[in-house]
Amino acid sequence: MRKYIVTAVLIGAFVAPAFAQMPGAGPYYVGLDTATKTCSVMHSQPTGSMKSMGGPYKTEAEAKKAMAGMKDCAG
Repeated sequence: MRKYIVTAVLIGAFVAPAFAQMPGAGPYYVGLDTATKTCSVMHSQPTGSMKSMGGPYKTEAEAKKAMAGMKDCAG
């Protein structure tokens, strides 16, 4: 009985992190590419030539709605 419990705990320990960051889960950020002057929704905080325009947002829909209202991202 003990080995079944240990096995179940080990399986749970390896499977749990896979469910922690499911595709479609936040956080989302809005980034402005300074070279091309285009905005995009990202899963990680913008770095390098990307300027952070906002975030973190819980859902992609929230990030897109915020991006639509940004003056630098219009157009």
